[in-house]
Amino acid sequence: MLKIGLIGYGKAGQAVANVLQADPELELAWIARRTGQESAPRADAPPPPIVGIDRLADPDWLDRHPVDALIDFSSPAAVHRYGEAVRRRRLMLVSGISAYSDTDLAYVRSLGEDARVMSSPNITLGINFLILGARLLREIAPHADVAVIEEHFRDKPEVSGTARKIAESLDIKDDDIRSLRLGGIVGHHEVVFGFPYQTVRLVHDSIRREAFGTGAVFALRELAKRTGPGYYSFEDLLVQRLRSQLLAA
Repeated sequence: MLKIGLIGYGKAGQAVANVLQADPELELAWIARRTGQESAPRADAPPPPIVGIDRLADPDWLDRHPVDALIDFSSPAAVHRYGEAVRRRRLMLVSGISAYSDTDLAYVRSLGEDARVMSSPNITLGINFLILGARLLREIAPHADVAVIEEHFRDKPEVSGTARKIAESLDIKDDDIRSLRLGGIVGHHEVVFGFPYQTVRLVHDSIRREAFGTGAVFALRELAKRTGPGYYSFEDLLVQRLRSQLLAA
């Protein structure tokens, strides 16, 4: 059984915690959050203890609360608090942070020199299948018009990191991303290919944030199969899994 430490306990983090706690092969050992408000588990309920994120920089605390892997759904700055613990202890790391700066991402990549690390702005299985399909169609029809549409909840201020990743993977400009903010939308991404006599739409909708949890668990299990350190995107893990399935067919 893998012991997991979850970093971040906002809406996405809480949904990921639900998935982790429902999986009989995983143990959610503790949750770290930015506020620093700590609480012990209640006697009448299963949730693990919640601690301040600064605890992760304390080797003695990690000695007393060891884990095999960290899953991060907090903020871009958090990795600088726990990153050296990942490096020293060779912990597996699954990061679902969508807004790393170039400096932050370079640091996350460097952790892959000593540990098994996966980082992706969106780690739902569906959105990564969408990206693979869109890249294939882009290669087949390089002259088609392409636009990316992203729709999210009203309070999301920035263009989604997932939409930017889709645009980058298709070699199109950020100006070709269309954004919409409305209440009631968790997350919608769509790639539209315009041909002279037809259109093709690839669509992914996030119905519940637990989709992030199932993606995180997939990534964690794929990392666990690797015997040495390395840095991976979600797409890397998915392509390798598809390749192994095709070779076995």
